[in-house]
Amino acid sequence: MARVGLSLRAVPRALARWAAIIVLLLAWEGVARSGLVTAYMLPPLSEVVARIARDAAIGDLAMNVALTLYRALTGFAIAAIGGIALGLAMSRSVSMRWFFDPLVSVGFPMPKIAFLPIIMLWLGVHDVSKISMVVFDAIFPVVTATLAGIAGVERELIWSARNLGARGRELLWQVMVPAALPQIMTGLQVALPIALIVAVVAEMKMGGYGIGGSMSTASRFADSRGVFAGIVEIAVIGYALVKGVALVRRRLLGWHQEALEPSAA
Repeated sequence: MARVGLSLRAVPRALARWAAIIVLLLAWEGVARSGLVTAYMLPPLSEVVARIARDAAIGDLAMNVALTLYRALTGFAIAAIGGIALGLAMSRSVSMRWFFDPLVSVGFPMPKIAFLPIIMLWLGVHDVSKISMVVFDAIFPVVTATLAGIAGVERELIWSARNLGARGRELLWQVMVPAALPQIMTGLQVALPIALIVAVVAEMKMGGYGIGGSMSTASRFADSRGVFAGIVEIAVIGYALVKGVALVRRRLLGWHQEALEPSAA
């Protein structure tokens, strides 16, 4: 009974957290049904959900979601590994820092999506070009977060490790990287939504299958339900990915001070 009571008390809190989303969805359905706008401009949410269910029944939803996730997550994985490696190399080598720091400084604030036509010219319009575009966009937050994390390691911690005999790789992997891990994870949390966004945009531009490709096709045929279905799918997938990374962060940083602080959720 006590567990049931706790579950019932958790329902209002859950509804409160989702209040804004619930209001938005109800407003969407209400405005679409009110006659203030045409169904072409804003199809009702119920019809969009029905369209998603139809796509799921015929297999299009699973195929498009799988392709988009494959491109986004593959690009994200490459960007994560490459970004962390480059950030560590820049933090440990003066020559690497001298060579790459201007490129990172100029490239980070630049809208990398502007290079999409060049990527298409060089690599075509297949998966390689889409994944390459994801890597190009997502790697910069990882590099900068890694650099900031290593730079923020307390000097006293490094001195203590050196006094205990840690040298070279031991100092890097057993002291500096664990201490910088919260900042690195923040960079990964920023890079993952970017990877999904760029994958969808690349699919819209290059065509083919995937959520972005299906939205582009629906737009060409004036199928507003298909376009809004893609928006809903992206929102759900993005939320799931962000929550997944947050869960991984809590698991990896169970020893860190932030894991001991009370959650605001």
